[in-house]
Amino acid sequence: MSNREVVVLSVGGVRFVTKASTLQQFPESRLARMLNDDDQEFKLVNGEFFVDRDGTLFSYIMDFLRTLVSLPTDFSDYQRLQREAEFYGLYTVADLLSQERLLKPRLEILEVRFSLQEMQAFFRIFGSCSATVATLAEQIAVFMGQQSGQSWNSPFPSQKPLVPLPLERPSHHDMVFQCGTDYSAGDQFVARYVSIKPDNRKLINGTNVLGLLLDTLLRDGFRLISTRTVSGEDKVECFSFERVKRPAGLALTLKNTPGSSGVAQAKRSQVQKGK
Repeated sequence: MSNREVVVLSVGGVRFVTKASTLQQFPESRLARMLNDDDQEFKLVNGEFFVDRDGTLFSYIMDFLRTLVSLPTDFSDYQRLQREAEFYGLYTVADLLSQERLLKPRLEILEVRFSLQEMQAFFRIFGSCSATVATLAEQIAVFMGQQSGQSWNSPFPSQKPLVPLPLERPSHHDMVFQCGTDYSAGDQFVARYVSIKPDNRKLINGTNVLGLLLDTLLRDGFRLISTRTVSGEDKVECFSFERVKRPAGLALTLKNTPGSSGVAQAKRSQVQKGK
């Protein structure tokens, strides 16, 4: 039976067709022993191996044996999948699934501070996850240009070319920017505009920028949990958001190395590198 090239399994009523070599990647696993008649729990019925286990979870086991398993971000049956891996004798997978730090969702906090001073609006964004702040910084762009005899509330940017300005990043966890009129010289107004992707508009009005920023955060899954005004000479409005950040899909890859049947490694999405 070990010479069989194609193997058919019926796991919990779900049919799987694979190569014998796929099941033999871990020689000490029960799936490999099954092909050599060394495990009597797997019954051969009408040319198919019958396994009375969860067929849906077994699909992830098969993905792993085929060198890659990508668990969706909303996957929650880690403990059950770990037990299935242990049942099949795939202890490398079971060990990786037992690492709770890779699996637990995290609560992410983000705060937007906004203040108006004459014809300028100032923003400061602080986030508990540096990766989220970095992603948001890539969406926000600030431009400087000149206007002649226009109010800072005008929705139409100057016809002169706008010069992009770098965002201020005091740390990996926050950013600072502003919009509105900086100063005037005669009838010339030097103004800052803000654009937030995917919206292509360049806005100079601070209230409009605030509205677009809050809408962007809500679309990204954040929930507004509180608003408050910080007392002081300059009133600063604070908007606090939170988001449950679920782990990125856990990826397990199988690397063949000389003298061994395989080595498993866990890989995470780049978005999880935030501190």
